[in-house]
Amino acid sequence: MADVECAGYDSVDVFLQGIERRALRMAWLATSDLDIAMDLLQDAMLAFYRSYAERPATQWSPLFYRTLNNRIIDHYRQQARWRRWLLPSGQGGQPPNSTADVIDNVAGELPAADMQAHLDDFGLQLQQALQALPHRQRQVFLLRVYEGLDVHATAHSLGISGGSVKTHLHRAMQALRSSLEDYR
Repeated sequence: MADVECAGYDSVDVFLQGIERRALRMAWLATSDLDIAMDLLQDAMLAFYRSYAERPATQWSPLFYRTLNNRIIDHYRQQARWRRWLLPSGQGGQPPNSTADVIDNVAGELPAADMQAHLDDFGLQLQQALQALPHRQRQVFLLRVYEGLDVHATAHSLGISGGSVKTHLHRAMQALRSSLEDYR
């Protein structure tokens, strides 16, 4: 594996270290719970390492995000089963919201530009708008815009078609523009 080099990653460990903070942020946005997000990220990294470490480095990014997305979906399914069995009919059982400050402390120091985005009003509004998106739209937006994956890699990561990626991204962009209209 050391002879394969892509996008500056010469080993799976370096690759995983490089995406750790962004992947944690994605999992946290999906679950709104830092502890759960950290568990999902750890599970995804371990599963990725076990299953895909020998693959070419060019395939790592889409495969990792597919693994992380599968862990998030599994989490939602498990939560739905638990709510169905444990909660009386009609009760939602929403997890408490975590704050962005906690994720910053766990994931290490953010660069000054990222820190400013979290401190100002726009950063908070953007975070809330992202959390309000449906899961699939949020995942497509984060993979396409935040991670910079192309349509094909995003489609492969999420197990959907390229057309679906484009549709979800378009809808996410419309919703975000509407939510953040005051900042135009």
